[in-house]
Formats: sequence, structure tokens, C-alpha cells
Amino acid sequence: MNHVSFFWLPTDQQELFQAVETEFAQMVESSIQSGKFELPPIPHVVLDIQKLCLEESTTIADVADSLINDPSLTAVVLRVANSVIFNSRGITYSDINTAVSRLGIYRVRDIVTAQAIKQLKYSVHLRDECVQILRQSATNSRKLCAAMVLVIKSFQDIDPETYAYLEHDKALLVGLLADIGLFCLLNEYHNYLEQGNYLEHNLAMRIFESRCDRTSYYVLKTWGFDNDYLSVATNKEVSDKSHDVSYLDIAKIAYHLLLFRNQDSELDDHEVEINTTGAEVLYQLSNLSDSEFNTQISSIIHSSGF
Repeated sequence: MNHVSFFWLPTDQQELFQAVETEFAQMVESSIQSGKFELPPIPHVVLDIQKLCLEESTTIADVADSLINDPSLTAVVLRVANSVIFNSRGITYSDINTAVSRLGIYRVRDIVTAQAIKQLKYSVHLRDECVQILRQSATNSRKLCAAMVLVIKSFQDIDPETYAYLEHDKALLVGLLADIGLFCLLNEYHNYLEQGNYLEHNLAMRIFESRCDRTSYYVLKTWGFDNDYLSVATNKEVSDKSHDVSYLDIAKIAYHLLLFRNQDSELDDHEVEINTTGAEVLYQLSNLSDSEFNTQISSIIHSSGF
């Protein structure tokens, strides 16, 4: 796939792929509609924190106590809490209670979920072709989330007061989790082949492309993620915009920039509706040299704590 993130498709391709009828496609569609997809096998502590975030009575201490049961995730949360992206004030957090208090319980949920999915993409036991797709997805997700942070920085450089509501750390996590449904699709594909069935690889890829958005929506919705995550995962606003520029707008600009940098043929079909500030942001970032753009993207990834 030449696309930076293959779940973003022009409308005509989406309609074409949805018209493909195979037993596997029908099985996937049925799983999406019935909500019977097998969710990614993430650690128990992550599931526990997700459940805690759905309860109004949950406190910072509850989440911190749950985290302590998984030393590796505790270390990740502390590292991320002290990273440049998540810690703009430069205060060092050395204990997990303070880190959770600083980040907030929902942001901690987002961080541990993103970390679990990242590890899963590199350690899952599926067929080789499935593992390769997941690893490429991990690479694509990092580029997308870093580009989203870069776009937000540019908006805030131009007009810091108007765009203060856009959060760098949230953009990073939104981008990392945008194609989370891909794991479910690949798991279904793996099981389908293990049962002695056959599906031509390119046709399977088309089915992944056409169903990834709805599958990601199902997973994120099940885990309690907000509308910003759902909008970027599905490439459409799932509720009325509360601000002039949404995280989906940021994702579209970021994706456009990545297509431009990769000289992807899809660029001609990719339209971005933006305001005058967005146009200025797109112009400025498009005019960076490849070396400067890539350096900034790498810097954001390395300073994220992930």
C-alpha cells in the first residue's frame, strides 16, 4: 500500500470495496453489526483502568492503585508524564499518584491503551503477512500522530489564544489509536485461514480498507473513548463541532502533508476543507524542506515518551 494510513479512502473506492461480496466480507460485516468482534487482548490492568474510567466514583488513587499491579505500565506512565509532549511545565513526576493526578484518569487510560496496542502490533502471534501489516500500521500511526502535533503547533504559533483548546498530547494519542480496529480484522482473517479457508491477499486488503473505520469505531466506543477519537478513526465528525477546527481537521491536514511528502498519487483526490489559518498552516508546513519536516516529525516521536 502506498497510502500513509490506508483506512482513509476516496468515496468512490469506499463504495467499490463495500460492494465486494465474499464469505469473509460477509462474516466481518456481521461481526461489526452485531458487536461480536473479538477485542484486542490487552493486559488486565488496562481493561481494569478502562472500566474504572466508566464509573463516576473513580478517583485518582483508584487508577494509581490499579497501575501499580503492572510495573512496566507504571514505568510507561511515569516516562510519558515526564516527556516534553505531556509535560509542558517541565516538572519532574517521580511517583505514580502525582503522575496520574497531573495527567488525569482519562489521559492515563488513553496512554496505557495506546502502549498496549503498540506492544501488541510487534508481539502478536499471527501469520507473517498479518504481522507485517500490523507493524506497518504502527509505523504509519506514529507518523500520523506526530504530524498532527506538528500541525497543532503551527496553529498555535499563528494564533495561540484561539487554538489553545487543541492539546498536543491528545492529538498524539488520537493518531496512535486511529486504526485500532485493524487488529480485530486481522485476527478474523487469521482465524479464517486457520480454519482451512482461502482468501486472496489483495482482496483481503481491500476488505480491511473498507471495514477498518467502522471496526475502529466499535472498539473505541466499547472502551469509552470520546468523539474526537471516534471522528478521526471513522474520518467523519460523529457530533457537531464545538470549535472551528476539530481534531479530525487536524488529522486531515496532517494526512495531506504526509501524502505530499511521499508524493502519493492519492494526493490529487484528497480534499481538505480548512479556514484561512489552516491554509496558512498547510502552506508553511508544505514549504519546509524534506529534511526539516522529517527532523521535526522524528523529534516529536522521540519526545513523546512512547
